[in-house]
Formats: sequence, C-alpha cells, structure tokens
Amino acid sequence: MVSIGRYNAKKAHKMNASNNTASALRTITTEIKGLETLAHAIQGELGHAIDQACSTISDIKGRVIVTGVGKSGHVGGKLAATLASTGTPAFFVHPAEANHGDLGMIARDDAVIALSWSGETAELKGVLAYASRFNIPLIAITRNAESALGREATICLELPKVEEACPNGLAPTTSTIMQMAIGDALAVSLLEGRGFSADDFGIYHPGGSLGSSLTRISEVMHKGDAVPLVPEDTPMPVAIMTLSEKRFGCVGVTNDKGELVGIFTDGDLARNLDKNLQAMRVDDLMTKSPKTISQDVLVTSAMATLNEFNISALIVTDGNSSIPVGIIHLHDLLRIGVA
Repeated sequence: MVSIGRYNAKKAHKMNASNNTASALRTITTEIKGLETLAHAIQGELGHAIDQACSTISDIKGRVIVTGVGKSGHVGGKLAATLASTGTPAFFVHPAEANHGDLGMIARDDAVIALSWSGETAELKGVLAYASRFNIPLIAITRNAESALGREATICLELPKVEEACPNGLAPTTSTIMQMAIGDALAVSLLEGRGFSADDFGIYHPGGSLGSSLTRISEVMHKGDAVPLVPEDTPMPVAIMTLSEKRFGCVGVTNDKGELVGIFTDGDLARNLDKNLQAMRVDDLMTKSPKTISQDVLVTSAMATLNEFNISALIVTDGNSSIPVGIIHLHDLLRIGVA
C-alpha cells in the first residue's frame, strides 16, 4: 500500500519535471529569437560595422586585446581563445588588472575589443582612456551605441535589444548568447579572409581528439611490405595465405601496372568456403573497383567511409592514381582517438 505522502511526492516530482522542461524550452526559444534578431540586424548597419571591424583587425601589425567584466568578460575570454586558435593573435586582459599595471600589455599596434552590454561598465574606463590616448583602434560590442563605451569606440557593434531568457530580465542569458555569436562571426570572417586551412588549424590544435581528427591518412597508414597486395591471376591459396599473414581482413589485387583493380576480403572467403578454392584464382572472387582513400585527406574522411560502407579497412592510394601506397584499418583510427 502506497502512503499518501509518497504518492504526493511522486506527483510533485512529475509536476516539477514538467515545469523544468517547459522552462528549458522557453529559455532556448527566447535565445533563438535573440539570434534571429541579431541575424536580421547584420543585414543592415551592424553588417557594415562588422566589415569595418574585420578590416581594422586584418590591418593591424599587433594583436587583438579582448576585455570585459562579469559575464561579458567570460564571453571575452572565449572570444580571445577562438581568435587565437584560428590565426588571429589575441589574448584577454581583465580591465581591473589593466588599471593596476596590465595596460602595459596593450601595444600601440594592437586593437582592443571591449564587451559590455550596457556600455557603462566603470572598470573599462582605464582601457578606454588608454586606447584613446595612444590612438589604438577600439571595437565595442554593446547594446547601446550612445553609452560611454559606444561613444569612445572607433567601431561600435551595436547589438539589438532583446528579451533575456531570465524571467526577471536580470541574469545575462540571451545577451551573452548574442555576444558570443557576434564574436564567433568576427573570428570566422577573419579566418575565411586569410584563407585559414585545416592544416593551419592543426598547428594550433595538436592535442586531444581535435588534434587527432586533423591528422592526415599518410601519417598513420601502414606502408611497404605491411600492405596486403597480390597480383592478378594469383592462385587462391596464395591470396588466402597473404590474407592470413597481413591480418587486415583484406587483400588488394593489382594489375601489371601496379594499379589496384580489386579487393578480396575475409568476408569473401567465408562466403565461398563451399567452393573448390584450390582450383580458383583471386580474380574469380575479388570485388572490382574497391573503395579506396587518398593519403592526402584527413583521417576523419576515412572514418566516415568505413562507417558508411560498414567495412574495417581501406587501401590508400597516392591521390593522383589508383596505385596503392598503404592501408588503414579501423583500429588505427580508434587508437589515435578518431571516433
């Protein structure tokens, strides 16, 4: 028998869960509306300001100094990290620390990006005065172009007024999402403008799964004698022996020009055990025009191909022909952290 107390507790828990879900949906919906409003604004004056900001940052010889307080400061830290990781030298300076000596970290060939939703953050006054004194370009990200920050800025990215997801309209929610989005827009615009490639990205991200995903096939593939290859017209027993010795689950078949013309797998072997394999040639059971991958592409492409066709290994070609130069197995990709 369930007590009234336990019953009421379960009922209250279900009601709370329902309320939590509704609150989460309201929050996300409100923030989406904020981003939609931002996207619309970029089609107007804000878009011109972004063009000016990107041109200014591209022309400086120094670095981008990002600053802000509170939640805007946290967004600024993320913006500085995103810029630095995508080829725009940048770092974050806290305005309070700047007022106590860290202004010396800002050089005259730098540019400053200052974030403040109200534009009236008192702690920014020292940075604003310093930028003005030494004619350092100041890019403001704020809600109010007529604020102290907006008036002092060389370029003002004025964000549209939106509703905060916080029901009290106090906690920075939609506003910080918009600040982060405009920061990402700047970083990606600068990235594209300088032709920042996956190779460049890999230089700044050598570690972790991201670094692994930026590895090229040529760096991890098996080469030379390790590659399971047999020529056309090879007797099936010889092909099976190669399959067993190399342990990749497949054998590539080449023609007299060294080009890959087929592949024989352990699955093919299993499906044909009832046949007289002793009397057959590898050509009789191989799959023609097998899936291959170029040694010049990223390992993520290999993983995508393996998953798409539900196979465990790929013969690697030199990229300019169908001549095999290596082989890569699913286990090789898992070992370096490509998921």
